[in-house]
Amino acid sequence: MTSSRDKSRKILVTCALPYANGALHLGHAFEHLYADFWVRFQKMRGHECLFICADDTHGTPIMVEARKRNITPETLIAEAWKDHVQDFKDFQIEHTHYSSTNSPANRELCELFFDHLKKKNHLVVKTIQQLYCLHDKMFLPDRFVKGECPKCGAKDQYGDSCDVCGATYTPADLKSSYCVVCGNPPVTKDSEQLMFKLNDFRDYLQSWLPSHLSKETANKMMEWFQEPLRDWDISRNAPYFGFQIPGYTDKYFYVWVDAPMGYVSATKEYCEKNNLSFDEYWKSEKSEVYHLIGKDIVYFHTLFWPALLQAADFRSPSAVWVHGMVMVNGERMSKSRGTFLSARTYLKHLDPMYLRYYFASKLSNGIDDLDFNLEDFTQRTNSELIGKITNLASRGAQMLGSKLDGVMSEPDSEGLELIERAQKKSVEIAHHYEQRDFGKAIQEIRGIADEANRYFDEKAPWKSLEANPASTKQVLTTTLNLFRLLAIYLKPILPEYTKKVEVLFKESDYNWGSHSVILKNHQIETYQHLATRIDPVKVKAMMDATKKELEERAARDSKAGFVKGPAVASASAAATTPAAGRNSDRPAEITIDDFSKVDLRVAEILEAEEIKEADKLLRLKISLGPLGERQIIAGIKAAYQPETLRGRKVLVVVNLAPRKMKFGVSEGMVLAAGSGGSDLFVLSPDSGAKAGDKVK
Repeated sequence: MTSSRDKSRKILVTCALPYANGALHLGHAFEHLYADFWVRFQKMRGHECLFICADDTHGTPIMVEARKRNITPETLIAEAWKDHVQDFKDFQIEHTHYSSTNSPANRELCELFFDHLKKKNHLVVKTIQQLYCLHDKMFLPDRFVKGECPKCGAKDQYGDSCDVCGATYTPADLKSSYCVVCGNPPVTKDSEQLMFKLNDFRDYLQSWLPSHLSKETANKMMEWFQEPLRDWDISRNAPYFGFQIPGYTDKYFYVWVDAPMGYVSATKEYCEKNNLSFDEYWKSEKSEVYHLIGKDIVYFHTLFWPALLQAADFRSPSAVWVHGMVMVNGERMSKSRGTFLSARTYLKHLDPMYLRYYFASKLSNGIDDLDFNLEDFTQRTNSELIGKITNLASRGAQMLGSKLDGVMSEPDSEGLELIERAQKKSVEIAHHYEQRDFGKAIQEIRGIADEANRYFDEKAPWKSLEANPASTKQVLTTTLNLFRLLAIYLKPILPEYTKKVEVLFKESDYNWGSHSVILKNHQIETYQHLATRIDPVKVKAMMDATKKELEERAARDSKAGFVKGPAVASASAAATTPAAGRNSDRPAEITIDDFSKVDLRVAEILEAEEIKEADKLLRLKISLGPLGERQIIAGIKAAYQPETLRGRKVLVVVNLAPRKMKFGVSEGMVLAAGSGGSDLFVLSPDSGAKAGDKVK
């Protein structure tokens, strides 16, 4: 992994290619915002950084969706490309080049790779059994067959992997499988397919994986090497929308062949148009190449893709960065629950600035899922971005412009010390950006804002304005210099917001080095509002619109013949049987008797100390009033300093069996909300509750 350095870098960043059979949703926005933050930061540092992506346009689902709309696949993907590009643009996501996998450059590349595979004897023809729908007269691709997971039995799982247990398999392995188009059970038919001999690259992949993935992801992928790597079928039968394989009349490249090729072909298109060296990106190690993907497609990007690149004499990526999924209010995005939020629906109701800030504030470089909690989204954005950060400019600039002459003077000694301390934070904030730990960057930025607000409130310039305008100016000068630093540090996350700040200070195009400047005796523009608070009414309207859109989509699909389950299942059974595991649209139900077994009590934390040998644990000594004192080992170290917990009342499960741990016995569990890590909030009862009181 590359760290920040002074010398100029040549960098290429890609995201997973959005599929062209539907609108962008919040998950797409999340991933591309993640990359956009990092790319913009690198550009501010003066590095050459390309952000390349494309629409993924091939496969049976494209063909079927086009048929459903009574248009050609080419028309469908052209419309999708136009909509996707506009959505990304409106979210202030700045791709260097956004292409399509249905391009001449991508066809040429697929054929080049195929030629390398043939010449180097990495292909074999095999007869395999595939699922075939007699009703729709086609072989069913992975995502057009559902059934029960062969490993854990979870229902309604797709034909390639299980969302519940994480197992991967072939569609033929599913139990009680059905076609998602018509709901009928498929049959198995022999099919001759071209197979890529992945095991030819076993040694290369085993050496490549540990140094190009995070430790957690690499360890997971190394489990595949406990046995020989399976041959991978790279062909699909007609009818199919895609590139025909040279030398075959009824065979097409599988979409997972030509989709990642889009990273390379889109780069080539851009380089040719801009007279750049394509080979420096994909044929040598002079550049850095990073793929940013969700944890659901790691298998393809870290086994098949590096092997294909190696086979065709192309370089492999410098790293594959893996992130978690987006949740909505703690649940997986769900069409049935009305939380499958499209990018365009968000944009119709709310400014993208809010989502950019909120996602950044919760983003780490790990693979934990990110929860888009609507209440937290509104509260955090209003409190931090508006209340703490923007309010500095609003109060300071308006007072300077309307009550004085609009000219900054010089900070006093205390103010200068604050500014210089904030300037020194640039190193730490830059480190967090480089490591893609955006939440920590926001935490540091928020700390500067807290200091600036404390200073402003203590100095109370509105009180000294008439009696001492000179010292008032010094306070305002300090406050505005601190705000300017906040805007510079936030520019990768809030580019349009920062443009307004540049106008306010009569400056242009902040780079990372702009933080070293302190504005003195400087005229500012008349203050124009930078941001307003999120109106909860608009959030509700957004979610109401989402539910309506999903209902309309379901009605269209039903009219077109699409089904949600097997045609043979009864309506009552389909409506009442919950899906297995964490992929269910609703939590597993329990009875009142089940709930009554849990003994929840109010506790007071008497002592709290860090367990230095553990990354996540604090040791707590709690009082349960008449029930006495206990020790609890809690995984909240990333969210709380021990001294902030002492004397606090919390909710505790007291009838858990004691658990013997490496660092002592834990005699209960503290309740907390949040997605984990630093995003945890212990639940505190009203101050009137007493230690030992039972929660009813």
